Amino acid sequence: MQPLFLGLAGLALNDDERALFRAANPAGYILFKRNVDSPDQVRALTQSLRVLAGRDVPILIDQEGGRVARLRPPHWPEFPTGERFGLLYDKAPITAIEACRLNALALAALLKNLGINVDCLPLLDVRDTQGHDIIGDRSFGAEPMVVSALGKAVLDGFKAGGICGVVKHIPGHGRARADSHLELPVVTASRDELERDFEPFRRLADAPMAMTAHITYTALDAARCATLSPDVIDFIRNDIGFGGLLMSDDLGMHALGNPQSGGHPPGSNALQDFGARALASLDAGCDIALHCSGDFNEMRSIVEAAPVMSDAAATRLAAAMAWMGSGETRGDSTPVAEWAAARDALLALA
Repeated sequence: MQPLFLGLAGLALNDDERALFRAANPAGYILFKRNVDSPDQVRALTQSLRVLAGRDVPILIDQEGGRVARLRPPHWPEFPTGERFGLLYDKAPITAIEACRLNALALAALLKNLGINVDCLPLLDVRDTQGHDIIGDRSFGAEPMVVSALGKAVLDGFKAGGICGVVKHIPGHGRARADSHLELPVVTASRDELERDFEPFRRLADAPMAMTAHITYTALDAARCATLSPDVIDFIRNDIGFGGLLMSDDLGMHALGNPQSGGHPPGSNALQDFGARALASLDAGCDIALHCSGDFNEMRSIVEAAPVMSDAAATRLAAAMAWMGSGETRGDSTPVAEWAAARDALLALA
């Protein structure tokens, strides 16, 4: 097995993808809007990925709510932003926590029905008034305690519903003043100032999976962004205390195309060398390199460069898969609409 989560190009596997994935045996897959059309089509796609893998392979999606949602009407309902739950928390904290848990149960029920078992949620990024709007209303708010409480509610709902959650973007994206999809953010806050950003990740360090931030934090490593920094990954493991499966954010984001990100050998083409990006993230200490675009040539470069998955990473992956199956209740035992209606009744109090 290779330590990769890979995307794919369209609504069904093509022959080239089947051959590449069969040879590589990636640890999992991620779906985007280009991969979804109807419930029956998504179920057929996820089933084909499991048959190809010969195991209950992780199949990820970014289904947050608001502007970040791959599954949309008319086939799938809209979900609220993280900010909505934060606003309710200001008035009624316990009610907000329950609304957030119900929302997670609705998400879990929807995704399980489609054969998707990992949602890249919750965001534990603490909102900053000067931060880039790439986080914005996706965040639960500007108070670390609120972010932690609502993030835990999401994980509780997912666990009860039988899917896996991913805390992101560790060690914190809210303070960044640039969009890492487009450029490399550099955060110059002091270590003491950054404690505000780290707090939710510390409180939820037992989460099953986490996704790194493509951000340079000068207080932790001025030369390399977090995804490519052994110092920052060591900090995530030993200071924040995160022990679960750690994946990179998308290798295709332009933050990693910046030579200042620190992950490219001299003379390499930073914008094209996806194999080097994958190796740099894995060498830094990520368990999994994530590649989202489905571009076949990029994936082939990554597969050719990637090593066999380490025993430690395989153990963490197995633990995450066991976590998603350990809930006492199952979200898919109740229709999505019922969980969502209960959530909406509580959100109406905000």
